[in-house]
This record gives sequence, structure tokens and C-alpha cells, in this order.
Amino acid sequence: MTTMPAAERRARAKVEYDAFLAACPSRQLLDRLSDKWVVLVLCALGGEGSAGAGAPRAMRYSELSRLIAGVSQKMLTQTLRSLERDGLVTRTVVPTVPVTVSYELTDLGASLHGTTRLLRAWAQDHMDAVLDRRAQYDALAAT
Repeated sequence: MTTMPAAERRARAKVEYDAFLAACPSRQLLDRLSDKWVVLVLCALGGEGSAGAGAPRAMRYSELSRLIAGVSQKMLTQTLRSLERDGLVTRTVVPTVPVTVSYELTDLGASLHGTTRLLRAWAQDHMDAVLDRRAQYDALAAT
């Protein structure tokens, strides 16, 4: 049996990924990326906030927590850890008193940021239409 170089194994696996198959590992990634906290963290680190779009930048945990209304400490911590594990975010610790920790998009995370930005913008732009459709559906379902 011949061995296959790592680059060839990755190339073959890339062709074989099909999220419609139950055993495909890309489903785990899609599951993670569909989480609202992931989208909001990626958008925040990409320079977006309630004031609009800006340049991607490093942010401290407390900045992210203040910007993303409603996220619990536990969920923000879990989200940042999972994004770091997936290589989308880097965590930098500066030995100051007290210790300073910041988070920043990696190149991989920045490549995903455009998609999450569009998803967030679509949701905001179309929310009125969705609310109207929900009301129509609920009115029909109630009859």
C-alpha cells in the first residue's frame, strides 16, 4: 500500500466533502457558522458594529460583550474558544496588570467575514418583510 502526501490527502478530501451527506465533517462547520453568536462575533471583529462598518480590528472581551447585546459571558467565551479552535480568531494575551486579552480575525476568519456581513445585512434589511409574512401565516393558521 502506498502512502499519500498530506497535500494530496487534503485535496482528495476537499473533493469528497458533501454537506448533504450525513457523515460529512463540513456539517459540523456549517452548524457552528449558523450560530447567531458566531455571526455577530465575526461581524464585530470585522469592524462592524451598531455604528456601521469600519476596519477589522482586535477587540478585548469586554468590548465584544458590550457590543453584542444579550450574549452571556458563558456563550461569548464558548463562541470565542470555538472560533479560535477552528482557526477563525486569534487570542492574544499581553502580560500587563491586569492581563490584557484581545481577539482578532485570522486570514481564514477574514475570508469568512464578507459572508457573515452579508448575512447580517440581509437579516436587518428584510426583517420587516419577514415579520409581515409571519403575521400573515399566523393569521391563516389561526383560522
